[in-house]
Amino acid sequence: MTTTVRPDAGRNASPYLYGEEAAEVARVLEAGQYGHTDVTEEFERRIASFLGVSDAVAVMSGTAALHTALLAAEVGPGHEVVVPSMTFCATVQAILAVGATPVFVDVDPATLCVTDPLIMDAVTDHTRAVMPVLFGGRAIDFSRIRRELAARDIAIVEDAAHAFGSPNGTRRVGATGDLTCFSFGPIKNLTCGQGGILIPRTRAEADTIRRIRLLGVVQSQAQRAQTTSYQVEGFGLRYQMSGINAAIGLAQLDHFEKAETTRRILWRVYRRALAGLDGVTLVDVDPDRSVPHLCQVLIPHRDEVHAQMKARGIGVGVHYPPNHLQPAFAQWRRDLPATEQVGREVLTLPFHQHLTENDIDQVVTALGQALKTVGAASCARS
Repeated sequence: MTTTVRPDAGRNASPYLYGEEAAEVARVLEAGQYGHTDVTEEFERRIASFLGVSDAVAVMSGTAALHTALLAAEVGPGHEVVVPSMTFCATVQAILAVGATPVFVDVDPATLCVTDPLIMDAVTDHTRAVMPVLFGGRAIDFSRIRRELAARDIAIVEDAAHAFGSPNGTRRVGATGDLTCFSFGPIKNLTCGQGGILIPRTRAEADTIRRIRLLGVVQSQAQRAQTTSYQVEGFGLRYQMSGINAAIGLAQLDHFEKAETTRRILWRVYRRALAGLDGVTLVDVDPDRSVPHLCQVLIPHRDEVHAQMKARGIGVGVHYPPNHLQPAFAQWRRDLPATEQVGREVLTLPFHQHLTENDIDQVVTALGQALKTVGAASCARS
C-alpha cells in the first residue's frame, strides 16, 4: 500500500507567515517607502538587539551579504578562500565575484559541517579568508583557531544562511566576533521575502559595508537629501534592503521564538520516527545548538529512493550537489572523499512549520516503503 500524504508533506520547504506581514507591507507602501528607508534601519536595530550585537547591516540577499563581507574583508585577486564544497553554489559564486580562488575542503559526514583540522590543513600563505558554512543551522565553535587565523590576517566569514537564531554557547550565532552573513530568503527560518544581513566586527567595518551596499557613496539617503552633491569613495553595488522586505522581516521577528520552538520540536519528532528505519543515518544538527533549518538523512541508493518518494507525492530534495564536482568550478576540483560520499547519499526530507507530527509519520512511513521497494529491486538485479 502506498502512503497518502497531505499537500503540506508534499512540499520540501515552505514559507511560514504569521498573518501580520501583509499589513506591515501595506503600511510601507502607503507611506511610499519602497527603497531603503527608516523601516530598513529599524529592522537592522531589531536584529542587532535580538542577536546581542552592536550593529547589523541589511542587504538585498544572502548572496549579497557574502559578496559584501568578502569585499569588506579586502579579499580579492591572488587570495584564496577556504570553503566546504558541501554548500549552495552562492557561497562559491561570492568568492569568484571578488576575484579570489575557492579552496574546497571536506566536511564531517555526521554534521555536513567543516571542522577545525579540515580548515587549518587547507590554509596557505595565500589564504585571506575561511568561509565555514553552518549547515542545517548547526553552530560551529571556532574559538580554538580564531586567534591563529587572526595572527595570519585571515578573516572568518561565516555563511550562516541556515543558522539565524541558532545558539552558540551562551550567545547566538553572529555574536561571537566573526564577520557573519545571514539569509532571509523565502524558505529561511526568518524570511523577508528576500534579503540578508551582515554582522560586522568593528564600527569601521560597518561603515565600509554600508558604503559598499550603496554604490560606494558615503552619505546616507537622508544626508544626500540635504545637499547638492555626494561623494563616491570606492567600489560599491546597489545592495540595500528595501523597506518592503524589512517590513516582512519585522513582522517575522516578533514571532521568532515560536519558530525556533516549533522547528526544534519537529526535528525531534523526525529523529524519533527515523530511529526505527534500518540503513538510514540522520544528519545531526543538534537542536540544542541550532534552530534547525533542514532535516536530512544519508541512505543507500539515494537517487532511486528520491524517485520513489517523488512518485508518492513527498517533497524530498538534495542539499547540495558538491560544488567541486560542478562544471563551472572544475578547475578547482580536488579529492574530497567524505563530501563525494555524502553527495551520493544525502536526501532532504520535508521540513517546515506547516508540518504536523502526523505528516512526519507519513513521510517516514513512505521512506520506509521506498527503501524496501528499492532494496527488493536491487536484490532482484543482483
